[in-house]
Amino acid sequence: MTARIASRILLLVALVVFGRARADSLAPLTLDRVALDNGGTITVSGQAPPASRVFLEVWSEKAVTASFFDARRNDKGEIPYKLYLTRQLPAHYRIYLSRAGQSTLDDYARKGSGWAYSQALKDTGADAAFAVPAARPIATYQATLMASIAGSRGDLLPTLDSKEARRRAMQIVKARFRSVSKLLSATIEERPDGSFTARVTIPAGAAPGRYSVVAVAVTGQGVVKSPEATLENRIAFPLLYLSNAGTSLNLFTPFLLALLVSIFGVLMGAGGGFILNPLLVSLWPLPHTIVAGTVMPTVLFSQGSGIYNYSRIKFISWKLGVTMGLAMLAGGFIGPKLTELITLDQFKFVFGWILVVLAGLMLWQTTPAYLQKNKKEQAILKEFKRRAEQEAAARRDAAGAAAPALESEGGPR
Repeated sequence: MTARIASRILLLVALVVFGRARADSLAPLTLDRVALDNGGTITVSGQAPPASRVFLEVWSEKAVTASFFDARRNDKGEIPYKLYLTRQLPAHYRIYLSRAGQSTLDDYARKGSGWAYSQALKDTGADAAFAVPAARPIATYQATLMASIAGSRGDLLPTLDSKEARRRAMQIVKARFRSVSKLLSATIEERPDGSFTARVTIPAGAAPGRYSVVAVAVTGQGVVKSPEATLENRIAFPLLYLSNAGTSLNLFTPFLLALLVSIFGVLMGAGGGFILNPLLVSLWPLPHTIVAGTVMPTVLFSQGSGIYNYSRIKFISWKLGVTMGLAMLAGGFIGPKLTELITLDQFKFVFGWILVVLAGLMLWQTTPAYLQKNKKEQAILKEFKRRAEQEAAARRDAAGAAAPALESEGGPR
């Protein structure tokens, strides 16, 4: 009798433990495809408790460096000037929610760049699925102008607590991906019995490697998650993954673009960076910090060949060039750090206005009235043209004199 009671108690305990284990996690997800070639769409299926709200958190194994600079006045009327930076943000990150939330996402998309990611997560309930970025370490720096001039981000501040780290992670994610469609997608079809399906899209040009998918169900008793499901995204030449930019692109397109830009840039006495910069930001999903840094060594090649050819025809004033070069050397220490302290919209605004002013100035200098007024400039241009013609004639004469000498040396003795 005692043995029978004991066996029933053990059975009851086992059922309770098994039921609790089932309540703590969802069933494994089913993916119709586990491998993609330069992005694509897969269908994810799963089972959740009936009447629960289901979300999917999707992220890439590849990570990038991302930051958020807080220069807005707080409740005390103070501007923090703090830089929040993580080196482990997923290169691709998106949360999927029910199709019923599409109208909410449309409302946020109409707000443009002023939409708030944290509020969008709260309004859709997707904040329950926001987990991976919040778990990545975030460094906080107290930024100052003097620190930027010295090539520093500023003083490193104490580690954030979990609540503040989660809030700052949302700001970093929004600063990195910017648009609603890149971060939130309403494709989950939920059924009364708790089963669900969703279309998950990995965009073309996304990072290669492993991607993880986790389902999150919000029930009356709390939040339960599924085991992590994975898929692989593959790329092949001529696609190349830019690890610090978190994106892949076809190498031939930027090669041809740089060729055309360098021809025009050297013609204007520049390396072409002022043209490449806005084009790269507009044509590809590249962070403005990466674009600014990439253009610097790119321009070096065109400037090197341009300096050589301009020096041969005596078109370089070395005194003026070295003087301005020293100032640009100093500016080169300040600029890279300042790029982390501005947003892409601010970058485009400032850079765009600089180009407009320069274009207007150059256009004004080509008008007949300006040229008539500046005859000295016309004389300088004529002198440059005369020197170029003399240099070309001297090279032709030297080549002509060398040809008979070579023929006489090669004749019979």
